[in-house]
Amino acid sequence: MAVTGWMESLRTAQKTALLQDGRRKVHYLFPDGKEMAEEYDEKTSELLVRKWRVKSALGAMGQWQLEVGEPAPLGAGNLGPELIKESNANPIFMRKDTKKSFQWRIRNLPYPKDVYSVCVDQKERCIIVKTTNKKYYKKFSIPDLDRHQLPLDDALLSFAHANCTLIISYQKPKEVVVAESELQKELKKVKTAHGNDGDCKTQ
Repeated sequence: MAVTGWMESLRTAQKTALLQDGRRKVHYLFPDGKEMAEEYDEKTSELLVRKWRVKSALGAMGQWQLEVGEPAPLGAGNLGPELIKESNANPIFMRKDTKKSFQWRIRNLPYPKDVYSVCVDQKERCIIVKTTNKKYYKKFSIPDLDRHQLPLDDALLSFAHANCTLIISYQKPKEVVVAESELQKELKKVKTAHGNDGDCKTQ
């Protein structure tokens, strides 16, 4: 029922689409004023970016909040070489999904795999990452499961470590896979602008 409710919200949202640089960019405007912007690979339909924007209590537009995709370097253009180098050494957290899994990458974690603990916290509905040497701790949710009101399952969670990057995967429940497939069918109905004919209001 929850999945249907979320899909209905997507269907009824005002949508605009733009095909640019090999990406299909879709902008959603919901009745409550919230905005969501997504970018898909034109050929594979793989989700590359998802971000949200909401109005403040005074009605002003807020900043875009990234949910999926690689974050832009924060003010890198204004930093000196030393600060940039220091910043690049800090762990960088990002989400990059595959067709079958939600996936997160945490770069700049040089410790061996057996140092990491990755588990589901059922009470707080989140995933917790920590190290036995107490050098890193991260707690994050899976908004997709919250929107679909689906439970978190430890059995669907796995992780790997290579090249100083911790890769955490959570297999998508069948309900999510079906919903994403339905959404792609829905998006094909949206009239799409090309090139510089317009923008998707994602900036």
